Amino acid sequence: MRCHLWMGLLGWMIAGGFPLHAEKLERGPYLQLPTPTSMVIRWRTDKDCKGYVRWGLTPTSATNRVSHAGSLSEHVVQLSRLKPNTRYYYALGTETNRWITPEAPEYSFITPPTAGTVQPVRVWAVGDPGTASTNQANVRNAFYEIHRQRPADLWLMLGDNAYSSGTDAQYQRAVFNVYAALLRQAPLWPTLGNHDALHADSPTLSGPYYDIFTLPTLGQSGGLASGTEAYYSFDYANLHFVCLDSEDTDRTKDGAMASWLRADLAATTRDWIVAFFHHPPYTKGSHDSDRISDSSGRMVDMRENFLPILEAGGVDLVLTGHSHSYERSYFLNGHYGYSTNLLPSMILNPGSGRIDLDGSFQKGSGNAPHQGAVYLCAGSSGQTSGGKLNHPANWVSLNKLGSVILDFDGLRADIRFIGDRGQLRDYFTIEKR
Repeated sequence: MRCHLWMGLLGWMIAGGFPLHAEKLERGPYLQLPTPTSMVIRWRTDKDCKGYVRWGLTPTSATNRVSHAGSLSEHVVQLSRLKPNTRYYYALGTETNRWITPEAPEYSFITPPTAGTVQPVRVWAVGDPGTASTNQANVRNAFYEIHRQRPADLWLMLGDNAYSSGTDAQYQRAVFNVYAALLRQAPLWPTLGNHDALHADSPTLSGPYYDIFTLPTLGQSGGLASGTEAYYSFDYANLHFVCLDSEDTDRTKDGAMASWLRADLAATTRDWIVAFFHHPPYTKGSHDSDRISDSSGRMVDMRENFLPILEAGGVDLVLTGHSHSYERSYFLNGHYGYSTNLLPSMILNPGSGRIDLDGSFQKGSGNAPHQGAVYLCAGSSGQTSGGKLNHPANWVSLNKLGSVILDFDGLRADIRFIGDRGQLRDYFTIEKR
């Protein structure tokens, strides 16, 4: 009798009454490929299973349900037919372990506004963060204090996201374990660094970096289709973002990436253009952008071949990492040579860009060519490595930990470098008129 009762109970448990071996959440959730009407949610479980997402306008009314086909451990589900600029709540589930995330407000996101909408936008950028160290945690925590008051709408990783070689396990430690709270609420847009590329390959779009991220190839999030996840663009409100692959894609001035960039910039009508990639054009930190032998000439290639395209397209701000320091340029145009080739005429404004000191950087509205841009090397989100820090194109150079917060409001952009203890280490403003 006991045997029959036990077998019956076992059958009921296996059938779904109470799972014997419930799937466990190992990674995520994290948000990818946002558009005004859709969002991709990704996560990993410890075993193959069918994954579900339940979503709605409140935690308790999240009754819409969507799943992916087949049984997988790497789950990718797209929520569609969403409304722009709207908060949605979600929960993850499986066939056997009904819901593996709680019904809680922190499992939510806001869809991007309709492209071209003018509204305040906050962006967080981290360069070379992936050390899985106390330094990285402190930089994150300093940002989180600000984030609680006004959350970021999206965030950027400027390469070297997971040391020392971009393996899946290193991504788990340095990205998913460190930024779990932010990943479930704000979409992440990455670029490839040299350390990430040790286990990734851009021509074949293979390796952990390309396996982990879902990036636009067909212009799904705005911008011109690139046909590759190695480089891409996207829109958010009145901003246009361009991600380039300075590590593992052809960097010649007439190559596929350069040709795509010209066309993409010519097509955008957004008020602001922000470009990001890994290798800085102006640095004297742990790397030297004057040395052709440093990083196999990648910094020289980006400066000589891509800065002319970006500036002709009206770029306003360029974000990079690689050097483990913070270096911020003057308001520049036309400096494509070595540091010794910098001319006074290439510095359109020799001031600080600080409204309370000597005034903001100013340029005309629209995307007129060669009206000035600021170049930030922000590779100190996980470590600092010194260097001479004396590049003449830079207004300030700091061997300090930190991250960058970008606040856009209409035709004004306020940029801050926040230290690992919340210190305001640098700030400046760009205004368009």
